Amino acid sequence: MTTTAPVTTGRRAPRDGSPAGPVPGGPRRRPGRLRRTGLPYLLLLPALLLELLVHLVPMVIGVVMSFKELTQYFIRDWGAAPWSGLGNYRVSVDFDGPVGEELLRSFFVTVGFTVLSVALCWLIGTAAAVCMQDTFRGRGLLRALFLVPYALPVYAAVITWVFMFQHDNGLVNHVLHDQLGLTDKPSFWLLGDNAFVALLTVSVWKGWPFAFLIVMAGLQNIPKDLYEAAALDGAGTWQQIRRITLPSLSAVNQVLVLVLFLWTFNDFNTPYVLFGKTAPASADLISVHIYQESFATWNFGRGSAMSVLLLLFLLVVTGVYLAVTSRGRRTARA
Repeated sequence: MTTTAPVTTGRRAPRDGSPAGPVPGGPRRRPGRLRRTGLPYLLLLPALLLELLVHLVPMVIGVVMSFKELTQYFIRDWGAAPWSGLGNYRVSVDFDGPVGEELLRSFFVTVGFTVLSVALCWLIGTAAAVCMQDTFRGRGLLRALFLVPYALPVYAAVITWVFMFQHDNGLVNHVLHDQLGLTDKPSFWLLGDNAFVALLTVSVWKGWPFAFLIVMAGLQNIPKDLYEAAALDGAGTWQQIRRITLPSLSAVNQVLVLVLFLWTFNDFNTPYVLFGKTAPASADLISVHIYQESFATWNFGRGSAMSVLLLLFLLVVTGVYLAVTSRGRRTARA
């Protein structure tokens, strides 16, 4: 006769006839999947909502405004502004017309300013970071002093430079003309062609400490054994920088250059505080030009169209830059 062993289900029938309950020590029910995966998203929800309100909603409103003839006559009721379609974009990219010609000139000024500023910020920051790698007395104090321009508020730093660039009693003219005698007469630094040099000086002074900070952090990940081995093989300082430091910092420099480019190309605070609402032609950056187009001529629709064009340009440049750098990293690994 064959006997069948009882099947254990992990539940025990109580003696009083109540429903069976789980056996102590048996399998327990795990928390639901929603409970496990939903908590991180729930914690991120306030930040996502804030991002939506601060960035995405104004961006959408700006895109809608670019398709309307929104002038000073419709300030009180933006919804009543007539729909212009692509009219604002046609006027902005018509480089034979006065609006498009001025926008194109401002674009070229911004490109030249951005290239020079980013290059000088990276060069000075990298040189300072490499020099600060060796241990010597006062290194900590110098590092702290180097970061002062980056730590200062933008308005406080730029207003200080405004006083220094004054024609009659500015420190720059006092040093260059009165003390060193390098100029025949005091120069106008906030007017004319010298305005570009003044803007570039302030931008580099304010931006190179950020490059210094990022490169200095990247240098901490390079093993010192590589430099010691290179020194034993007879490599000099420049060869070590060229063969070890720069290749090891390639990933850091790729991100650094992109961030500096976006910050510099979109910089509005520096030229606005330095020159006011109307910048000289030599320092007419596209950010200030769009501001003047919107708030000086009261044509918010055209200014919004220029802003959208600027956004598209930056997206294209960023995408191409990331694609090229990613392909370069894959080629180097292969």
